[in-house]
Amino acid sequence: MSIANRVSEYLAEQGADFDILSHPHSSTSLESAQLAHVAGQRIAKSVVLGDERGYLLAVLPASCRVDLGELHRLTNRNLGLATEQEVGALFEDCEPGAVPPFGNVYDMDTIVDESLVEQSDIYFEAGDHECLVHVSAETFENLLADAHHTEFICHM
Repeated sequence: MSIANRVSEYLAEQGADFDILSHPHSSTSLESAQLAHVAGQRIAKSVVLGDERGYLLAVLPASCRVDLGELHRLTNRNLGLATEQEVGALFEDCEPGAVPPFGNVYDMDTIVDESLVEQSDIYFEAGDHECLVHVSAETFENLLADAHHTEFICHM
C-alpha cells in the first residue's frame, strides 16, 4: 500500500521533501521503530481520541503514551480512545492502525507533543505497516503548522 492517497497528495501540495524507509511488517509504531532501527522518540505515532464533540488526533513519540488526564485538562474534553471501527472509518485509505499524523487531511483537529520538535528528523507511518516516511523536523513542523503544540505525554 505504501503512502495513503490523501497523505501523498498533501505532501505533494506542501512541496515536502521526504524519503521512504521500508521495514518488515509491524503491528505498532514502537515495533516499526525497532524493525527500522530508528529511536522510538523519533517516530511520530498518531492516536485517535474522541468524545461527544468529535475526534482529536494526538501525535506523540512512539516511545511514549498519551496522558489522558493532561489532555482533559488542556482541552477541557473528556477524551477516550476511538474504537478500531471508528479509526477504520476515519482513515479508510490506511491499513488499520497505520494512522498518519495529519488530522487536517482527515478533517479533524490535531495536537502534537512538543517533545517531537526536539528531534532533528522525524519518521511516521502514512498508511501501511511496512514503510515510514522520513522528514526533517522543520518539514514536520511546517506540515503540522495548524496543529496545537503542547505537552501531554507519559514516558513508558
